[in-house]
Amino acid sequence: MSAALVAGTASETQASGRSQRHGADVLRAIRGNRKAMVGAFLLLVFTVLAIVPQWFTPVADPDAHQFGLLLAPSSAHPLGTTAFGQDILAQLIYGTRQSMVIAVVVGGLATLISVLIGVSAAYLGGVTDGVLSSITDIFLVIPTFPLIIVIAAYAGKGNLTVMILVLVVTGWSYGARQLRAQALSLRNRDFLESARVRGERPSYIIAVEVLPTMTSLILANFLGVALYAVLTAAGLQFIGLGDNSSMSWGTMLHWAQSNSALQTGQPLWVVAPGLCVAALGASFALLNYAFDEISNPALRPVRRPRAQRTRS
Repeated sequence: MSAALVAGTASETQASGRSQRHGADVLRAIRGNRKAMVGAFLLLVFTVLAIVPQWFTPVADPDAHQFGLLLAPSSAHPLGTTAFGQDILAQLIYGTRQSMVIAVVVGGLATLISVLIGVSAAYLGGVTDGVLSSITDIFLVIPTFPLIIVIAAYAGKGNLTVMILVLVVTGWSYGARQLRAQALSLRNRDFLESARVRGERPSYIIAVEVLPTMTSLILANFLGVALYAVLTAAGLQFIGLGDNSSMSWGTMLHWAQSNSALQTGQPLWVVAPGLCVAALGASFALLNYAFDEISNPALRPVRRPRAQRTRS
């Protein structure tokens, strides 16, 4: 067996070990942080509701006008009904799916762009870094929400795909700047120098050597973009720039406001979807605490030795 093959095998083993170690650090940070555990529980609940909504409500079609108008909460309708005779709880449960899809798709695509641009700019340097950093800076200074409203209103009102693309385009730049800064701090580390000496390709070094060490920051960026996507999408749907015929928390808020739910004695029509948007956003924010602790050791709680805790 040649020396090059031995070195390559050893480097792959070390990279695998680093990846597993960082994965274990993420799980340990979540288990050891109460806020992160609450966030993980909330996210699990919403995920289950999005996947199998029919398990939690007997209403097969939440859009159907099949009940009495503005019914008060009861055993048959725990949250009452809307001005159109729709069960509010059924709409709430079925509306979870679109919000989760927006969060996951926008978070995933925007994070992918952030990684590609931010890490590539830092590692490749030179003209590439200058061009990619300039593009990032341009997107950072663009007034995001007005741009989203203009594009959503004129390019794709009511089109979910257009809304997702707009949120991705406007949501990647901040994460790219963070990832570039982190990658710059890693560029001259010994393990990367050894990979260059072995003759590894830049794409291999970025994918196998650099990215596993940035797992916590990448996940934190995903959660931040997902939070931004959920809140922004709900805001766009509330002001009528979404698909008003679709089932989501934002469209529930839109129709509740359009029918003066608070003035007609149906506060749950407004409060319930608003609380769900807040709870899903809170789940992403709470999970972020765990990843912040990994990225920044100064944020990690100091745990006293067991003997010292016993004496106190």
